[in-house]
Amino acid sequence: MTEPLIEAFFDEPTNTISYLVADPATGVAAVIDPVVDFDMASGEADTRSAERILAVAQERGWHIAMVLETHAHADHLSAAPFIKAQTGARIGIGAHIRDVQRIFRPVFAMDDLKTDGSDFDRLFEDGERFAIGGMEVEVMHLPGHTPADVAYRIGSAVFVGDTLFMPDYGTARADFPGGDARTLYRSIRRLLSLPDETRLFLCHDYKAPGREDYRWETTVGEQRRSSVHVHDGVSEDDFVAMREKRDAGLTVPKLLLPSIQVNVRAGRFPQAEDNGVSYLRVPVKWKGGAG
Repeated sequence: MTEPLIEAFFDEPTNTISYLVADPATGVAAVIDPVVDFDMASGEADTRSAERILAVAQERGWHIAMVLETHAHADHLSAAPFIKAQTGARIGIGAHIRDVQRIFRPVFAMDDLKTDGSDFDRLFEDGERFAIGGMEVEVMHLPGHTPADVAYRIGSAVFVGDTLFMPDYGTARADFPGGDARTLYRSIRRLLSLPDETRLFLCHDYKAPGREDYRWETTVGEQRRSSVHVHDGVSEDDFVAMREKRDAGLTVPKLLLPSIQVNVRAGRFPQAEDNGVSYLRVPVKWKGGAG
């Protein structure tokens, strides 16, 4: 079993970790969950974070063949199209992205949004296997946070997206459209049925109270022993009650509106207008139906 070479890139403004994962034998690599640097106040976007990943790949002599999304993120914009343009990499995501596209197409009145997933180059089914160089990648469909979440298992490493956080922080929220706390619990238990030594690489870290450093790698065994939300012995009903109560008090991610509109299009911004500017929509509803 080939073990991947892994480089992690932490984006503090969005608390996101992107990964550069390479086959040591061939140097063929994939980027997982890359970030566009986006300033909501000015509407300015740039690619400095993605350029860091490309620079490291070039230094190592690695060829990026794929960009893998764990889901359509609600807290950062994807840099997948930029990496594709620079390297020719294909963009992949779980096949249930079609469900997410169907959910959000009417929310943002995106009449031009295709809901067949064809903005992406690869749509992965649960249990599907594919190669990055000589490494085999197994896809695990892990819905709950969204309907389309997947993890990518490569050797003893699993890139879990938002499904789990560090044991001292817990688990993903399940209150977005199409999310479900009960489904999330079952997806997590599936992850935690892997061998204890399995390494879990997370998409976010927010530093739990009392912890001074950011962390993004844990193991199945650590999660089973000490996760504050889903350690062994936590029942499904107890988890659902906790998760739903916690979610009710959470604020909306600050980049939710631009992120969803861009990420369901595989990171593509809407067609630019004649002035060269792309525009994203802000749904406005009067509270209580007034207005």
